[in-house]
Parts: sequence; structure tokens; C-alpha cells
Amino acid sequence: MTTLSLTDGRTGSTSWRDYLALCKLRVVAVMLITLVVGFCLATPAAPDVWLLVLTSLGVGLAAASAAAVNHVLDASIDCRMARTARRPLPQGRVSQRNALIFAAVLGCLGITLLNLAVNAVTAWLTLASLIGYAGIYTAILKRATPQNIVIGGVAGAAPPLLGWTAVTGSVDFQGLLLMLIIFAWTPPHFWALCIARRDDYARAGVPMLPNTHGVAYTHTQILLYTLLTILATLLPFLTGMSGWLYLVGVTLINLRLLQWALILKRSSDASIPMKMFRYSIVYIMVLFAILLVDHYWPAFV
Repeated sequence: MTTLSLTDGRTGSTSWRDYLALCKLRVVAVMLITLVVGFCLATPAAPDVWLLVLTSLGVGLAAASAAAVNHVLDASIDCRMARTARRPLPQGRVSQRNALIFAAVLGCLGITLLNLAVNAVTAWLTLASLIGYAGIYTAILKRATPQNIVIGGVAGAAPPLLGWTAVTGSVDFQGLLLMLIIFAWTPPHFWALCIARRDDYARAGVPMLPNTHGVAYTHTQILLYTLLTILATLLPFLTGMSGWLYLVGVTLINLRLLQWALILKRSSDASIPMKMFRYSIVYIMVLFAILLVDHYWPAFV
């Protein structure tokens, strides 16, 4: 494979779609789904729709800013990976300077909106998450340790807590519990992708777990973190945060997640890692949907 070189942004015409690509809208959308659920679970009453819109917009802008910074910091890596080589920076459609300006504008707008229209706690926590993902994880941990996704996962797990603090103005146990679920889920989710793309990461020189410790070891870690995820997802029921409807629903999707982790560990089929990765995306969205349905179910029965 020919290695692409990073350009200064003058080799291709730039369109608004390139700037949208910098925002990683699919990732941001999943984050906002969990934020909405955290927001709704923070109150027994109907949610304040206007406050929810402002919170989602502010956090969404900040998350898009972090994604754009990620594009800049990872540009040299993206050039060497088939999965990312068509991104705007490796292709020279957006310069690093313009991408950073774009990220700065988005970040400032998002944090300012949260501080003025939501509350200071949510604004500061969002800023900390932005710095944690773009600065600490992308710039340092990703290149320094195969445990990068575990340590850096704290920033990515913040959205449901941000939804909670937008309503309450405080960091409470329930909000942290929602954050714990995503924190536990992130390693098996991402390591499944790393197994499927391990050649790409090796070419880019990124020390992902399958390359530093082997695929078999990664299979075991995925299984262990899957079990940790299952335990974490039982806590909303055990603490009285959610009811029986949630327990039944989460048990069903947990059994399927565990099945995928066991299949992955026992099978040599090269298609299994991506299948588990795709299911893990569906899993986290369905889990938070079940939390939401369980929360409002008593109002309809």
C-alpha cells in the first residue's frame, strides 16, 4: 500500500462536507443520545425541552471541536491507515490551520453556551472532557500505552453525566453510575475494532493492545471487560434507579453481548471482531433507550 503524505491543504478543493467530516457526526450523535437519557433520568417530571436543546447543542459543539482537534493531531497517523486515509486532512482538502480554527470556534461557542444558558458545572465538565479527549488521550495516551482507550475512556464516558448535571447542577451518584456504564463498555467496543484493524494500527505505529500483547490476550481482556460491563449495567436496578422493565431488557442485550465476547474468544473467523464492534454500538444505544423507557413507563401504566 502506498503511504499518503500529509499536505498543507492546497491539493484539493474544500467543501462544507469536509468540515462536517471533521466533526465525526456519527460519534457525536451516539454521545448525544446518552446525554439525552442522562438529562431525562435526572428528573421525575417531563424534561425541560428548551434546556435539553441548549445542553445538547453546547455539548455537541464541544464534542465536534474535540473531534476536529483529533483529526489534526492524528493526521500523520491517518495518512498510514486505510480506514482513515480518505479523511479531509490526509487528502489535503482542509489545512491543519483551518481545522484548528474551526475547532476553536466550535469549542468556544459550545462552552460559552453551556456556561451562559445551562450552568457552570456542566460547562466546566464539558471543557474537562474536551481537553481529556483531544489533549490527554489523542496527543499523549494514544501513542504512549496500549491501555490508552481505558484511561482515555473517562472523557468519552462523560455525556450522560453532563445531561444529569445540566438538570441538577451537581455531580451525583446516579450521573456517575451512567458514566461508569459507558466507561466499562468502551474497551470491549473499541478493542474489537482494533483486532479487525490491527494491521492498520501497526502500520501507523499506534500501540493498540492486539499489536502489543497479541490477539488472544485482547480476546481475554474483551471478555473480562464485557463481564465488568454487565455488572455495571445491573447497578441501576440494584440501586433503585431503574425498575424491572430495565432489568429484563438489559439482561437480554447483555446475554447477546456476552455471547459475542465468547464467540470472539473461541473463533478464528476474521469477520467476528467487526460483527461484535457493530453489535456493541447497537447495544449501547438500546441500553440507554431501555433506561429511558423504564423511567417513563410508570406514567403510562
